[in-house]
Amino acid sequence: MPATGEGRDYGSRYVWVLGVAYAAFLILGVRLYLLQVAQGEYFAARSRSNVVKEIPLAADRGMVLDANGTIVADARPAWDVFLTPAFCEDPDATLRHLEEGLQLPAGISRQAAEKVASARGLERFRPIRVARNVGRDALDWAEAHSLELDGVDIHVRPRRHYRYGPSLYHVLGYMNEIGPRELERAQERGLDYRLGDSIGRSGLEEIFEDELRGTDGLEKVVVDAKGRRLAGLQTDEGVIALIPEAERIQPAVPGHNLVLSIDARLQETLEEVFPGRAGAVVVVDPQTGFIRAMLSRPAPDPNRLTAGITRTEMRLLRDDPLEPMLHRAIQQHYHPGSTFKVFTALAALEQGIGTEEATHCNGGYRMGRRRWRCWRAAGHGTTSLNRAIQHSCDTYFYWVSDRIDIDPIAKWARAAGLGSKTECGLPHEVPGIIPDVAYHDRVSPDGYTRGFALNTSIGQGDVNVTPLQLVMAYAAIANGGTVYQPQLALRIEDAQGKTLRSFAPKVRQKMVVDPEHLAAVRAGLRAVVMEPGGTAYYRYPRREGFTVEVAGKTGTAQVVKLGEEREKAEDLPWEERDHAWFAAFAPVEQAEIAVVVLNEHGGHGSSGAAPTAMKVIQRYFELKALDAAQRAGADEPAPARSRDSEPPAGLLRPPEGGHTPGALGAEAGLVHG
Repeated sequence: MPATGEGRDYGSRYVWVLGVAYAAFLILGVRLYLLQVAQGEYFAARSRSNVVKEIPLAADRGMVLDANGTIVADARPAWDVFLTPAFCEDPDATLRHLEEGLQLPAGISRQAAEKVASARGLERFRPIRVARNVGRDALDWAEAHSLELDGVDIHVRPRRHYRYGPSLYHVLGYMNEIGPRELERAQERGLDYRLGDSIGRSGLEEIFEDELRGTDGLEKVVVDAKGRRLAGLQTDEGVIALIPEAERIQPAVPGHNLVLSIDARLQETLEEVFPGRAGAVVVVDPQTGFIRAMLSRPAPDPNRLTAGITRTEMRLLRDDPLEPMLHRAIQQHYHPGSTFKVFTALAALEQGIGTEEATHCNGGYRMGRRRWRCWRAAGHGTTSLNRAIQHSCDTYFYWVSDRIDIDPIAKWARAAGLGSKTECGLPHEVPGIIPDVAYHDRVSPDGYTRGFALNTSIGQGDVNVTPLQLVMAYAAIANGGTVYQPQLALRIEDAQGKTLRSFAPKVRQKMVVDPEHLAAVRAGLRAVVMEPGGTAYYRYPRREGFTVEVAGKTGTAQVVKLGEEREKAEDLPWEERDHAWFAAFAPVEQAEIAVVVLNEHGGHGSSGAAPTAMKVIQRYFELKALDAAQRAGADEPAPARSRDSEPPAGLLRPPEGGHTPGALGAEAGLVHG
């Protein structure tokens, strides 16, 4: 009996031992599966990370050049500080050390700490940017304390540099760091962006982001567990054992260059001669629609925005009452004042009013019980179309609009491209407003009444246009009726200067208008500048030997309701002064340049805007003569390029081919051009 019991006891113990052994092997097997299969990639990466580290090689962003090959935007070296969480034992302590040593703005290390804390798995091996664009002193400090900064690296990266600063901000835009949501959307589209990368903001930087942005490269180096390079394994034999030769370096691919239609010399002229605190100047080629210069003032410095602006600084920019971030040439529309009268004149001619038909101006026009004042209280006497444009007689245009009504005026303004976006490609363009009967029936409390036509005829009331719209409309008058789509880009080139894509002129629409009527309007615009009595006659630079004939129109757009007594502009607060306009083209026949100047609260168009346009036109023809002399081999000095430096040989070459919220509604008695 005992022997039998001992056998049963031994058998049960044997079963237990086998069970424990099976359980142990099962646990071991599961653990091996987790380590080698489920998490194999993670631990393999950690193992390799003890000896191999990936260092990103930033690609050069493509340059932006003007039409003559002058560099307007390129790159400068900048040093950024990165922290790789996997190589840092105490990231919080290291970040505090960096904040103190590099004198980082408050909160920078906290933002980096949040990114470090959120890194999981393989993301811990990706460098996280702690500071960008550190100075030389900070760089020296980091190098001196490198042994105390586990996982910290300093990488040199190209940073965008805008050579013309605020002058071209609204054209080029700026760059800053891509946000998490943008990064997610970019990666969904298969684009190779990473946290810390910069992306184009507004302007051409945003529009041509895909072309300008290059492709980053990668370098693999041998490091220790703290991410420091191991000098002893940097030999070919040591590296080859760890990194195949084909994987050591993936070179960066630079972005493409963008060549603009802008002439940087003319752009500098705009900056120098425009006197306004706020406003816009636009210069275009009437025969192609390409923009030769474009200024919006005020404007921030894109270099400051690109280098990394604080939230406080950005808030100050956004809260500035002058709105420096607003692109006044396209993102704001204004009453055009008397510059609009040419479209009323076209409407009159097309409706059958002859060039010689006249009315008598005695200082105003009466319709019913109401009298609309002319800008000249003494009146202009008997006035027909040419004289009305030359002297900017309000009464003539009141009389015309009373005869033809508002809809024909709206028709011909829209035919010239007003009241709709120009499709220039720059973001946030506004369409402006060209009112007609249907518009007033929709928005006016009592619907349309005949008086609206009178205000519209002289560019007041609800008429609103952008400076870019107006210059394209005047370009159409100059070229015979073709309304072009304005463009800023001539072509895209690769880094060696080979043309990859060119941009041809684009026609938006054509004005189906009698050529004789356009010629009559051009004759009136010529008289404004070239004949005595014209509102811009004394602005033409005759004493300077200038001989090119100019056609133009002054405009003074009312901002606040007129009182019974007229006040001088200098006696009014700046924000209550009228806006000053001047629209012009030259030569009168076969025009090569069209210019619009808007000087916000600049007073009268003849004094606050016309002188600027004349200087721009004069400078254009000076540059044309200078370029012709240089091509002919004359001994003329090259134009100064104070912001330019010599590009790499073979990179640049001559271009291929050619060449507020709106003011308050006006009341009776509106001001002159």
